[in-house]
Amino acid sequence: MNQIHIILFYKFTEIENPEEFVEQHLDFCTNEGLLGKILVAKEGINGSLSGSQEQINKYKEYLTSQGQFSDINFKEEIGTFSPFKKMIVRQKKEIIRMDQDLDLNKTGKYISPQELMELYESNEEFIIFDTRNNYESEVGKFKNAITSDIDTFRDFPDAVKSLEDKKDKKIITYCTGGIRCEKATSYMIKEGFSDVYQLKDGIINFCQQYPNTHWEGKCFVFDQRLLSHVDPNAEPITHCIHCNNSCDRYQNCKNPTCDDFIVLCEKCSEEFNGCCSDNCVEEYKSYTIRKSKERQGYKSKDKRQLG
Repeated sequence: MNQIHIILFYKFTEIENPEEFVEQHLDFCTNEGLLGKILVAKEGINGSLSGSQEQINKYKEYLTSQGQFSDINFKEEIGTFSPFKKMIVRQKKEIIRMDQDLDLNKTGKYISPQELMELYESNEEFIIFDTRNNYESEVGKFKNAITSDIDTFRDFPDAVKSLEDKKDKKIITYCTGGIRCEKATSYMIKEGFSDVYQLKDGIINFCQQYPNTHWEGKCFVFDQRLLSHVDPNAEPITHCIHCNNSCDRYQNCKNPTCDDFIVLCEKCSEEFNGCCSDNCVEEYKSYTIRKSKERQGYKSKDKRQLG
């Protein structure tokens, strides 16, 4: 079975002409047969790609040959299928949206996976703070972590309010690959937090170095996999939304007007048509009947026209 290499990367650095950068980048990736999604803004680059080892190596050489990206760090995983269907390179206002005026020269100090391990094993007091969305932390988090009850990173300032009385405490932030912590810690410093750190290269890097330690569950990713099995032996920390059995199988509710991320075991997915509630089941059934009638109607119309 052919291995698929999946890389995650970002860097905050000024890109003078994002539009031209996007065009050149898309041409290269398409010509090399890569799949994935890359966001480009004046503030930098944020992307995830999949391909063969040779294709990924060519991309790494291409990007790092450009001076400002010579030191960019790639987080890499191995899979059995591509988690992307097409190649997208898109210009954005921000490569990770927060809608805040931040000085990204003032961010939290980096802490390595080894240093975080030592903290867990010591008696030193510290707070570990998840900067990700609630549906991400629901299926996986660090031991004793404070999680953010937010649906989108733009709401992170609201999550910080829960730490208002802990501004002088040692706080370790983390996210999937590190990018959100750059802006999260910058915002926290702006708000007066005095001892803020960010886990270098995020969850994926930590779990690759220290599996079966202080990470609980699986790691949510924004591609077709939904869950990255960074620690294949980890027990689920979540339960099926219907039967409440231990489960970490994530999917979208099939009712298109809902589309929520839900934890759903295979048995219940079949029983409830992939939906999160009885109401969504009924709406989904009505939707499929309506779409079926529309398709039949179009066919009938086509036949009349042919006649």
